[in-house]
Amino acid sequence: MVPACSFKNKIDSNYYCQKLKLSCTKGNKIARFKTSKGDFEVKLLGKDNPVTVSNFLENINNNIYKNKKFYKILNYPQIKFIHGGVNPENGYYIVQNQTLNKTSASIPLEIKFKEEINPRYNYQIKNPYETENLVNTFDKGSIAMVKSGKNKSSSTEFFFVTNKIPELDGRYSIFGKIIKGLDVLEKIMKDDYIKEVKISN
Repeated sequence: MVPACSFKNKIDSNYYCQKLKLSCTKGNKIARFKTSKGDFEVKLLGKDNPVTVSNFLENINNNIYKNKKFYKILNYPQIKFIHGGVNPENGYYIVQNQTLNKTSASIPLEIKFKEEINPRYNYQIKNPYETENLVNTFDKGSIAMVKSGKNKSSSTEFFFVTNKIPELDGRYSIFGKIIKGLDVLEKIMKDDYIKEVKISN
């Protein structure tokens, strides 16, 4: 097995922030989601996922999540997947590209490993043993970007999980976790919507 620390990442977050015209945020932030079921708070992990969080912050600042429905809910016995954001399949991205102010419909997959300074970009775990070295894994209230191709994430769509799901670790950019109001998330159904998202600090 190749240890995680042996991976040489030639391209860092500054490169992608510049390419995507993002203000690179390398600190953690708190986002408050106001929904039709109540409010919850999410800790955004900018320290570990600067490109993904910077992109998400830009989306919040541009109000693209305001009054948007949770467009897909997947219910399983032990876990629920709650999808939100702007789904390009409905044509919104193309029609309102100027409103979204996005340079691209996708961003690089961004995964942080322990003992590595920079996250890995466009790299998906294939060896399950590598998940032991991940900084962030799917837990109750985790938020990740929806995949857009094998090694890319959507720049506008995200999803929450209501429980651990180790089978998906290392395959998605997990960039935050609910720190307050998990019970609100668990009550969300398909007809519910995001009233707005604001940054607390």
